[in-house]
Amino acid sequence: MKREELGDLVAFATVAETRSFTRAAARLGASQSSLSHTIRRLEADLGIRLLARTTRNVAPTEAGERLLASLRPALQEIDGALANLSALRDKPAGLVRITTARHAAETVLWPKLARLLPDYPDVKVELSIDSALTDIVAERFDAGVRPGERVDKDMVAVRIGPDLRMAVVAAPSYLANHPPPDSPHDLTRHSCINLRLPTLGGMYAWEFEKDGRSLNVRVDGQLAFNDLPMVVQAAVAGFGLACVLEDQVVGMLADGRLVRVLEDWCPPFSGYHLYYPSRRQPTPAFALLVDALRYR
Repeated sequence: MKREELGDLVAFATVAETRSFTRAAARLGASQSSLSHTIRRLEADLGIRLLARTTRNVAPTEAGERLLASLRPALQEIDGALANLSALRDKPAGLVRITTARHAAETVLWPKLARLLPDYPDVKVELSIDSALTDIVAERFDAGVRPGERVDKDMVAVRIGPDLRMAVVAAPSYLANHPPPDSPHDLTRHSCINLRLPTLGGMYAWEFEKDGRSLNVRVDGQLAFNDLPMVVQAAVAGFGLACVLEDQVVGMLADGRLVRVLEDWCPPFSGYHLYYPSRRQPTPAFALLVDALRYR
């Protein structure tokens, strides 16, 4: 295989995975026109169409899907081999890409990375803040972060944070005019601030548990957001009940801006885990980060 042919295959895999010439060009550091020319050349050499293009979308054809399925493990092996060369250096080096939600990044990842990275100037970390459940293999991330109960069984999961807990809260001004709920069933009589989930686009069903009994409640109200800090802000303003992570409102509970209800229905649950494919061979830089992030 000629060297330029390998580059063409990498270009194709990047476009096919991102489903976008714009995003692929940004990732590869190339222009869209040169990337388009590369794909056309590859298709001409192979004599088959690999990508179906429309004005709004790019998707692999059946032949493209087959080629991509073969390329993924090969390219991952090459990436791993190149990254492992850092083991020959005095200190770990290389890029580690992690996809994570903002709350995990702010409360768990960043505090530990801020302490670690000054001692390892050759280690680079890219945090992609995204609340959706990203396919880390397809998007070529080294790892992702999510609560332990949501990690797929075929992934290695390393606990990196303490247990989490939800809290149902409201402003005193709201509760002055609405009797606090005694059970989750009472939420149907309340104005609740909804959270729209990024993955499927639906509203988050508030999750409760007590004495081994689980209960999910679909709530309704005047406001809905796809951003938790805005949910908290609306609750403080008195627009209704909100269901948020406890550590997001601990200060507001302490100073009286918010009041907690249904506390006995909100037990702790498994905290954040770093997850990655079980077949992955960790590079020295990745192994360093996993050890530094591990919850002790």
